[in-house]
Amino acid sequence: MTTRPPGSFGEVVAQARAAGQIVVQPRMGFSDPQTMHAGLTAVRQADATTIATITVDSYTRVNDLPAADKALAAGVALNGYPIATYPAGTTRDLVAETVAVGVPVQVRHGSARPEHIIRALTAAGLHATEGGPISYCLPYGRVPVRDSVHEWARSSELLVELCRENGQEAHLETFGGCMMGQLCPPSLLVAISTLEALFFRQHGLRSISLSYAQQTDADQDTEAVLAMRRLIAELLPEVESHVVVYSYMGVYPLTDDGATRLLQESARLTARTGAARLIVKTTAEAFRIPTIAENVIALETAAAAAGPVLTPDPLVDSETYAEARALVDAVLDLDDDLGTALISAFQRGYLDVPYCLHPDNAGRSTGQVDSDGRLRWTRAGSMPIKTTGPAQRRTTAPDLLDSLTYVRRTYDRPQLAKVADHQEHR
Repeated sequence: MTTRPPGSFGEVVAQARAAGQIVVQPRMGFSDPQTMHAGLTAVRQADATTIATITVDSYTRVNDLPAADKALAAGVALNGYPIATYPAGTTRDLVAETVAVGVPVQVRHGSARPEHIIRALTAAGLHATEGGPISYCLPYGRVPVRDSVHEWARSSELLVELCRENGQEAHLETFGGCMMGQLCPPSLLVAISTLEALFFRQHGLRSISLSYAQQTDADQDTEAVLAMRRLIAELLPEVESHVVVYSYMGVYPLTDDGATRLLQESARLTARTGAARLIVKTTAEAFRIPTIAENVIALETAAAAAGPVLTPDPLVDSETYAEARALVDAVLDLDDDLGTALISAFQRGYLDVPYCLHPDNAGRSTGQVDSDGRLRWTRAGSMPIKTTGPAQRRTTAPDLLDSLTYVRRTYDRPQLAKVADHQEHR
């Protein structure tokens, strides 16, 4: 029987599952400790089962701590919380009330070299973060995959070691299911998230969550989450794990109605597939950084829309599962050390993220939304999968724009049609 420390990720998720509820979580971060404290307070007091978030700023992400310190000294607001600049005691005081009532606080960052962030969060008594050697490398900069793999290996082991010294169970969430946010067919998202989870396990993690970002088609998303749950059962049976769904990360609807319906659909996806946690988005996503109040509304809207958590049998065959399994197996066959295998996989193009300009990415794959709304491969490069989309021609700029705005148009259309009809009959 698994022993979960009080207030740990594992405990909160297990309790929510037992109650038939999903856990909802925002992506908020403020550089001012008082504002960040207000955000944490609002999240824990929301009418939902929540996990709180501290998202770090861009300077901290790239380890430019002198720049973060200079900005704070000048009173310049940052786009997140500079956790490695503030004293550990400041952050410990900041999270104390939230942690004391059993609401975990996860630190979100985006760093390919996260050791300084790991040291800062554990010094403040926290035990949960996210990322990965691929997902926090390719989309965000030009750090070589080889360097990111080595940095994440060391940082993963450090997180386990420091949390153990604090009497905590370290938790890591893969970001691999969110590569580029959009236009990456689900099988590659599932595969990279699974591979990063296996990488974390290799480096000592025993509490892991695997991410998947909502895409363009509800049925295909269902296939993807069930495929991920099947791969977890097959490859990570001894690890305490769950799937975390992200509300759509691409071009967001402009209307409040469209944005709300998209969020509600991501909540229903989470519940009906047996996923456990949802990272929400707000009605402000298309325009600006959301306020604390808008985040709370999103949390409560998602929790109300989710319905009871189901536990469908994931052992079903689907196109998404077959492709994801082929990708995972191709990488695992390259080397017993998963870090070495991941480096080799990108060198050979066995993993190839569409529209990603990182120098270590082959760039020979493309995806496109088909006429039914499903994301399809139009070019697979050297990956061990077959194209199922319109491979007869290359993806053009109008094709790309059409695919990028598909979700916005789909969810905004009913509200815009109402407005047009109202104006016509005035």
